[in-house]
Amino acid sequence: MALKMDMSDLQSNVGKDCGTSDWLQIDQDRINDFADVTLDHQFIHVDPERAKESPFGGTIAHGYLTLSLLAYFMQSGGVGLDVPNRTMGVNYGLDKVRFLQPVAVGSKVRANAKLAEATEKKPGQYLFKMAVTVEIEGQEKPALIAESLTMIFAD
Repeated sequence: MALKMDMSDLQSNVGKDCGTSDWLQIDQDRINDFADVTLDHQFIHVDPERAKESPFGGTIAHGYLTLSLLAYFMQSGGVGLDVPNRTMGVNYGLDKVRFLQPVAVGSKVRANAKLAEATEKKPGQYLFKMAVTVEIEGQEKPALIAESLTMIFAD
C-alpha cells in the first residue's frame, strides 16, 4: 500500500515504507517482447537452447526490463506515494541503479520501497527519492536496487 503523505511536515515521511507490490511473473514472452522493443536480442535473453550453455543455465530477463517494471509497480502495483490533491506525477530519473542478480525466465519479482528524500521544489511541486528493491521470489539476493526520483504536482 502506498505511503499516505503528511504534506505539513515532509521530512516526517522520510524513512517510511512506500509499499510492496504483488509478485509478477517474468515469462519468455515478456522477455521476447522487451527484446523486440529494445532491439536487444542477445541469446541469453531470447534463445532458450543456447542460453542453457551459459553460466545462467537458461534465459534471463534483461536488466533494463526489470528496471522498467518500476513504472508498473509504482503506477498500479501498490508501491508509491499518496499525495493529497495530486494532479500528476512524472518520472524524474534515477540516482543509482545496481543489478545484483539475474532474473531467470519463470521467476516472479516484486518491488518494495522506502522514502529516502522529500523536497518541495516550488509550491505544489515535490521531488521524492525512493529507495527501491526488486526482489526475486525464493532468492535472498535481490534482482536490483535503485534510487528512483519522482516529481509530483499537487494543487
